[in-house]
Parts: sequence; C-alpha cells; structure tokens
Amino acid sequence: MPKTVQVLFEKDIPCQLRDGVTLYGNVYRPDEEGNYPVLLTRHPYNKNLADFSHRYVDPFRLAAEGFVVIIQDVRGRFSSEGEFIPFIHEAEDGYDAVEWAANLPYSNGNVGMFGLSYYGFTQLFAAAESPPSLKAIFPAQTGSSLKEDMLFRQGALEYGLFATWMLDSVAPDLIRRHRPEEYSRARKEIESSLHHINDSFHHVPLSEWPPLMNHVPAQILYQQFITQEISDGANGKANVKHRLSSLKLPAYHLAGWYDCFLGSTLENYQEMCKAGEEQRLIIGPWGHGDFSAVQGERFFGGHAAGDWMDQERDITSLHLNWFEKWLKKTDSVLVEDGAPVQLFVMGINEWREEWEWPLARTDFIPYYLHSDGKAGSESGTLSTVKPLIEPSDHFFYDPSHPVPTVGGNGLFYNGENAGPCDQNVVEEREDVLVYTSEAMKEAMEVTGPIEVVLWASTDAISTDFTAKLVDVCPDGKAYNLTEGIIRGEPFYERETEGTCYRLDLWATSNVFLPGHSIRLEISSSSFPRYDVNPNTGKTTIDSKEMFPANQVIYHDRYRPSHILLPVVPT
Repeated sequence: MPKTVQVLFEKDIPCQLRDGVTLYGNVYRPDEEGNYPVLLTRHPYNKNLADFSHRYVDPFRLAAEGFVVIIQDVRGRFSSEGEFIPFIHEAEDGYDAVEWAANLPYSNGNVGMFGLSYYGFTQLFAAAESPPSLKAIFPAQTGSSLKEDMLFRQGALEYGLFATWMLDSVAPDLIRRHRPEEYSRARKEIESSLHHINDSFHHVPLSEWPPLMNHVPAQILYQQFITQEISDGANGKANVKHRLSSLKLPAYHLAGWYDCFLGSTLENYQEMCKAGEEQRLIIGPWGHGDFSAVQGERFFGGHAAGDWMDQERDITSLHLNWFEKWLKKTDSVLVEDGAPVQLFVMGINEWREEWEWPLARTDFIPYYLHSDGKAGSESGTLSTVKPLIEPSDHFFYDPSHPVPTVGGNGLFYNGENAGPCDQNVVEEREDVLVYTSEAMKEAMEVTGPIEVVLWASTDAISTDFTAKLVDVCPDGKAYNLTEGIIRGEPFYERETEGTCYRLDLWATSNVFLPGHSIRLEISSSSFPRYDVNPNTGKTTIDSKEMFPANQVIYHDRYRPSHILLPVVPT
C-alpha cells in the first residue's frame, strides 16, 4: 500500500467525445506529483450529490491510497452536454471516456471502472467495446440488457421499478434542461406525485401514467420505452448480454439477495467466467443500493452490513484490493487468498466462501405440490413425495384487484416495500394458493438457483402465473425469500391437458432452521412490481380492457407441479 497522502479535488473536468460532445466529471486525486491508475464511474444522477456520486464507495479513501477517481455525468445529464437517451450511448461514450482517462497527465494508463445499477450498465457497455486501457471492473447490482434486465422479466413489465425510476431519477433533470421555465413548478408536482405514487400506479393505460403526462420531455421518453419504441436501442446498443462470455476482463460482481438486479448480476458473473479471466462474486443480504444489516422486517446481524464485513473488508476495501491487483500489479492478500465467491447464508446469518456458483455439491431436489383441492382456502402441502391422483386447485384472478407486492426484490420510491416482509396478509387472499412443508426436524440449507415447474390452465387468452418461496417461522411469520413471474407463449410448451410453465425465481441462500417450514405461494399477480395481465391478449400498457380468469393448478402423476430446491448437503 502507498503511504496516505492529501487528496486534491477538481470539479467539472472536461472530456470530449468522438462526436464533439463534452462530458464533465469530478476528479479526486493524490495531491502529489506522479502517475496513478484511474478509477472511473459514469452515471446520470448528478456527480455533485454525495448520495449519488459515489454511494457506497469512498472516493477520498481511494484517492488517498494512490488512485485517481473520476465521477462523470453521462451524456445529456446535469453538467454534461448532449441528449440523454438512457443506455443508448453508453458503449461508445464509455470507450471514449476510458481512453480519455488513460491519457490524463496524472494517469499511469491503467483504468478501472466501478459503480452500482446504471453505473454498472455503463461498465459492461464500455467493456464490450474493448477499450485497451480498461484493465478491470467492479460491476454491482446491475444488468447487461435494458430490455431483459430492467424493463421486462419473463414477459412481464417491471412496472414499479421503471415508472418510479423515470419519475424520481430521470424526469427532473430532463425538465430542467428542456423546459427550464417549468422546472420550479414541475419539481413541486413531481414531489407531490412521489408522495402519492402508490395511488397512481393503478391508472390504466400505463402509457398515460398521470405523474408524467404534464411533463413533456419525460412523458415522451417514458412512452418510448414503455411501448418498446426504444428497448435495446438501435443495433442493440443497450444490450451486451450476448457478448459477456467473450469479455476477457477481470470483474468483481456484487449482488444482493433482495436486489432487483439479482438475477442479471448472477448471470453476468456466470457468463463472464466463460472467457477465462478472473471473476469474483459477493452476495449479501442486501437490497438495491442498501447495504444495511436491516432489510425489510429482518435483522441479519451487524456483520451483514456492507461497512462491517469483518471490519477490514468493507466494500471500499474490496475495491481497493481488487484494483491494486489489476491496476498497480501489487500483491493483494484479500484478493489473492480465499475462494472467488463470498455469500451470506440467511437463517444462520453467516458469511461463507465458495469456489463456484452455483455450488458444485448441490442436490437439486423437487418439492411437490399437494392438496385436496382447497389450497386457496386451506393450506396445501409441499413434500418430496410425488403426487398420484389428486384434485386440482382453482382460483379466480381478477386483474382489477391484483395481489399487492409485499417486500421482495422490487425497487420503489426511497427503497420502500422491499426486502423480507411477513406474507400472512397476502396469503389470506382467495387468489393466492399456499403450499407448506412439515416443520423441519433438522436444519436444511437451500443455496442456489430456484425454479418452479407449474402445470396450469386458464380460460383466458393470455395470463400470468407467479410463484414465491417463503420461510415460515415457528411463530407463524412468513418471510419471502425469492419470487418469479411468467407471461406469454414464448415461455412455455402447450400440452393437451394443461400447460407446463417454468418460472425462474432467480436464487437465494437460506437455512430453514428446525421448527421452520418451506412454503410456496402460487398466484397470478404481484402489483405494482409487475404490470397486471388483463387476460385479453393485450397489455395494460395501451389498453384499459380487463377480464377475470379462472386459473387451475394441477399436481398429479402426469402433471407434477413442483419447486426445484438447491439443497446443500450438510
């Protein structure tokens, strides 16, 4: 480690792109002569706001340890010139920004990138262009495709996430730049809309969402994205998912069990492992950008927090050691030693090292649905015994009265309604089927990807099915672990008697302790996390018409609905 030095802060340093547009960034660097590696992050949330400029990483600490840190406003945002079209320009602009940073007079030519969420997308998009000076990245809680990772999940619109993001994070600066005379009024209206945002989610069609309709620049952009006029952009500029497996670049991936980008972060790691360069992964019990030890209604212990982690292994330290290895070529004990995967096992609330993801020693065990046909009014059961002859379960799905989202991996205003929350209120609804195992006699660890194989039928033209894995405590509290949804014909195979749907629930790591039970919830909605399916063959994006549907869930010898659990042997 270099000796600690004073830090020099420089504001609005210009970076000219290939098309003449100038971006501006704030620079934190050692106040000593010399050449240092550069750590660059690029985002649309205002480089001058501490809560958004660097978030969970301390730029002063990085600079004091011998790095130049640059936090840059992307094209068309805040100080930077140009027109902001989310994600579309980030590949080429990212390439140019990396090479500009490498040629600064105080740079040693080696550049790394870091950041969370949109800042993670900008890393992967830039990396896909292969800038020669980019030596390593640290993408956190992020995706690699705008359409697949932020807009839609297995056909369903990530409505709560996208609408909230557009209103809270994107609209104000768009209005400030394009309609400055309206900005003061618009800002007050947006603040009021955010305060009442849960009431406005029910408006249909979604393309005419009231909070944005009076703010023309934001309205236009929102409608372009939600109607898929813009999705992955021209020539796939907002999608590099198919290129990850060939990216020969060291990357440290950071994920959270309750993050809205959990699935895509794990996919990023697995795909980039195929290229042969070193990849590392850490998964905490965290929400999106929230690294506290308390998530939702659960406390995971002080050591679960991102600023604790064995005291000397907080998140900034992980960045320091990772980039020292790749940008300074120094020995880094914390990176060199130990397995490449660190994960937090909930239930026992412990950190553990692993050598791969998913874990090689996993036994994938099906837990089958059972009931006497009354899982909607009484609890069905869940066991490893295959069903034989059993009556099907039925429920009535009314899209005008959807099942409310309670906790989970969603992203809403100020992070509310996220993480593990008691599901008992949801489970009392007649349109939620509940299947529960016997209480555990011994602890059972479930760590890895979760899939539900669901045999079902409907009298609707098109419909949704949802599934949720829940840990039921001895006191009856039922905490959600992970969930999924599926919509549309491309995602399932039709059979003569029912349809086999495969729902990707992403992943979890949880020990079901003695006295606890495993529970699976089945329904057809989780609103406003996802837009409701109106059962008409259309969507509520541009239609108001809705019809109820009669849903049937099968669990018998020929249609054995089950959840596939990754059980880790003790």
